[in-house]
Amino acid sequence: MIDRERYPTDPWRLVETRFDEADLGVTETTFAIGNGFLGMRADHPEGLQAHEHGTFINGFHETWPIRHAENAYGFAEVGQTIVNVPDAKIMRVYVDDEPMSIDMAEITEYERCLDFRDATQRRRVRWVTPTGKEVLLESTRMISFEDRHLAVLQMSVTVLNADAPVVVNCQIINRQDGEDVYGGRPAAAHRADPRKAEQITERVLDPQEHWQVGTRSTLSYRAASSGMTLAVVADHVVETENEFESRGLIEADISRNVFRVNAKAGVPVTVTKYVSYHTSRGVPVAELIDRGRRTLDRATAAGPEVHFARQRAFLDAFWDRSDVRVPGHDELQQAIRWGLLQVAMASARADGWGVPAKGMTGSGYSGHYFWDTDIYVLPFLDYTSPTWARNALRWRASTLPAARRRASQLSEDGALIPWRTINGEEASAYYAAGTAQYHINADVAYALVKYVRATGDEAFMASDGVDLLVETARLWSTLGFWREDSFHIHGVTGPDEYTTVVNDNLFTNVMARFNVRAAARVVREMADRAPERYRAMADRLALRPEEADDWERLGDAIHIPYSAEAGIHPQDALFLERELWDLENTSDEHRPLLLHFHPLVIYRFQVLKQADVVLAEFLQGNAFTEAEKLADFEYYDPLTTGDSTLSGVAQAVMAAEVGYQELALEYFEHSLFVDLADLHRNTADGVHIAAAGGAWTALVSGFGGMRDHGGELSFDPRLPAAWPELSFPLTWRGTRIDVTVRPAELEIGARAGEGKPVAFAVRGENFTVAPGARIVVPLADQGPVRPGRPRLRRRAEDGVYPHASVPPSIDYYEVPE
Repeated sequence: MIDRERYPTDPWRLVETRFDEADLGVTETTFAIGNGFLGMRADHPEGLQAHEHGTFINGFHETWPIRHAENAYGFAEVGQTIVNVPDAKIMRVYVDDEPMSIDMAEITEYERCLDFRDATQRRRVRWVTPTGKEVLLESTRMISFEDRHLAVLQMSVTVLNADAPVVVNCQIINRQDGEDVYGGRPAAAHRADPRKAEQITERVLDPQEHWQVGTRSTLSYRAASSGMTLAVVADHVVETENEFESRGLIEADISRNVFRVNAKAGVPVTVTKYVSYHTSRGVPVAELIDRGRRTLDRATAAGPEVHFARQRAFLDAFWDRSDVRVPGHDELQQAIRWGLLQVAMASARADGWGVPAKGMTGSGYSGHYFWDTDIYVLPFLDYTSPTWARNALRWRASTLPAARRRASQLSEDGALIPWRTINGEEASAYYAAGTAQYHINADVAYALVKYVRATGDEAFMASDGVDLLVETARLWSTLGFWREDSFHIHGVTGPDEYTTVVNDNLFTNVMARFNVRAAARVVREMADRAPERYRAMADRLALRPEEADDWERLGDAIHIPYSAEAGIHPQDALFLERELWDLENTSDEHRPLLLHFHPLVIYRFQVLKQADVVLAEFLQGNAFTEAEKLADFEYYDPLTTGDSTLSGVAQAVMAAEVGYQELALEYFEHSLFVDLADLHRNTADGVHIAAAGGAWTALVSGFGGMRDHGGELSFDPRLPAAWPELSFPLTWRGTRIDVTVRPAELEIGARAGEGKPVAFAVRGENFTVAPGARIVVPLADQGPVRPGRPRLRRRAEDGVYPHASVPPSIDYYEVPE
């Protein structure tokens, strides 16, 4: 899948050995850096040709009125999109007044890498100028995890074989509102693509204060509609034994700090550029500028090596509690670590905001937060970096007021979590695949309960968490209805966006059942264990004494679709009445389906964008039998397109569980390489953060067989036949354990001096490991093994056998004049 001459395998780095402008967008994404607050795409420091010169700040967005072709009550009214903040990456180099342009220059040596050990991007280029001068350019780019507002950029220039005048031109450019002469906006899609960001034609960033003193420059802005404020401050330090001078220029949308050097042969000049970004929902820019100045005062006093050392220490700790190892498979190891680093760079310092679907690596999905975070990203954080998970859940809790308003607007009680949002308000203009995905309420409840299970953080549950649980549970009470002794939920969309606005979607019902039962359990536990907190919560939420009983009764009665005739759980009440889509005979050029077929065409068929029932049976695996899981997997797998990058994760886990072990590895590798190999042809828009987090789930829950149903830790491994072992750390309620799966044994050790003994089960047998001890459990096998993959299953209804089909014509007809 990957050109290994250009991208050699290195377990701790992503390395590029040759520049190629044909895939600029992909490499700008895959080599991007960030810390959860600030992100920089990997466009080259010359600031010339690029797919998208992107610098993004989590949560910094503009709003705009959504113009519906036909409006209706309750439609989302205000769109939100992430803003491309001023670009400070530019450090242009001139030798003999000839500009270095990576796409035009004669390059005799080139290497660029993203080092996973310190989340730092480095580039080394040997350039031969038209007059034969050999120039070594070494650049480094780092965004600090310790100080989330700080980026440190370096450019070192050495003319190797001659004296020459050298210029380093450091700039900050507001690209959101005006490109420089080199352009760099993302190319427009040839067709409507909901995965891409909206383009705002009006000016977004209104200039405020700007100034330049010595080598320090400041630009500041206010977003025209959202009112958010931003300040970027940059300072520069030059280190060289050559003579040099500096000059500057500042305007509202650009600053320049230019360093002119009389370079001697072999004598380097290094420019270190310290950049600070501060934003706010409305604090005056003067205050943000002051914050930026203080950030840079500290940063320049410490010097770059101190920041690089702190960065390495931060990442050392991250890898110690997060690294998943597959010995002897360096290609997989490289991709695994790249993916885990992506999750860290999207979430570590998101303090106060959510985790965007693309992190801060691109403008795809407009910088919105979805259910991706709750189901695919938070499990990794729960078990490795629980503070980061807690911060993400605190952001969810902070949006409850807006979620309550949304529920009221849709005539429901409680709260309705927005399908896609930045500021907490619903921003999805297409309600059928947006607002109708009410399951997001239960997804957030699931993420909360899973976090508390893994960490034991009952204090969070009793404060922010219980409000989320109660208000999300209340929605189901009014959204559904009773029919005799069963409870039904109609007019919803599950995770599979190729089947919308249906009745009794299984995923939604199963997760809603979890939601209401969890709410009932937690409020009762609070009443027993923390009566004062319970009374405060009951007053705050106007909780009725009988509500917990109502939720429990609802949970017991909620309808879970099942067809005895087909022997499976239908995805929804009418799913089995639809025609089958023949995926096997649908050409690749007509995928993904959403870009080639009208939604109404897709909605008429049994065809899935992503695993729906299968995902429910992973998340709520203790509610289904092994026979049910196998039957459902075998039915739905041939109908699942995988057009969503989320799908492969659930398919990998459940394929491993039911015995399709080679297929599980195939789905895992697809999820693992979806961006590195650009498998969905949209990596240029940003990293699929949920796929990266989901790959960890496929490793730990799929091949490692880890589950935590009901708060009980258990393992039932499914090690791939070609792997000698799989090892990973987990943090369970404050105790770090190290898990190693080998073909004939499972080893679990608890780190000395950390936490309490950990109880766990292996295939039904109970164990407890104390800190400093280890337990080795023999394994007779790695579970059932089934060859190949499930094939499309046809069924008889009234003696008629439906045939697998695809819409008969997919060509456009020319209309004669």
